[in-house]
Amino acid sequence: MSGSRKVEAKSGVLRFFSGAVVALGLVFASASSGMAQDGAEPVKLVAFGDSLTAGYQLPPEDAFPVKLEKALQERGYNITVVNAGVSGDTSSGGLSRLDWSVGDDVDGVILELGANDALRGLDPSITRKNLDAMLERLGSRDIPVLLAGMMAPPNLGDQYGQEFNSIYGDLAQKHDALLYPFFLDGVAAEPELNLGDGMHPTGKGVSIIVEKILPSVELLIEQAKS
Repeated sequence: MSGSRKVEAKSGVLRFFSGAVVALGLVFASASSGMAQDGAEPVKLVAFGDSLTAGYQLPPEDAFPVKLEKALQERGYNITVVNAGVSGDTSSGGLSRLDWSVGDDVDGVILELGANDALRGLDPSITRKNLDAMLERLGSRDIPVLLAGMMAPPNLGDQYGQEFNSIYGDLAQKHDALLYPFFLDGVAAEPELNLGDGMHPTGKGVSIIVEKILPSVELLIEQAKS
């Protein structure tokens, strides 16, 4: 190859790599810009519920909101999940504290209440009325909701179970809310995944709840962003 051709070839190679570097720079700049924008606008969710949300008798790091936040962040979400669980809370208690527990800066709510209503054998119509009111209030504030369903204990009978278990699907449809049919799916009645009382999940049980509910929470995040 002559000297002039070697120079031309070398020049062409340099132009190719120079163009590639510029293109990569634009890609990284765009990605960095997107990351910065996400960092400026974090999503704030409130996990609003009872002891199942609060993390009854668990180390703080094993509570549902904490594990959920960690799992979402590992997936790349810039997000905060606030623990607004109160052990022993019924749907009536939740309704009474809803407005001050869910501030104006909240982007979405995971609503997990009703288990204590069923354990106390309260009239399912009361639970329905309270959850209905909570969904109505949150809807009036344009806050999207993921309603986490609960199931009545079998010992309360078929009629009670039918009346109670139908609450969540009915209300989710009425208020156009996201529905996760059973919060304790995969954990209920599994001794190794629950504490000695047989009702509250262990840290391992919470991890399973998080894993199963995660796709529904991602849909909630999409609604919150839009």
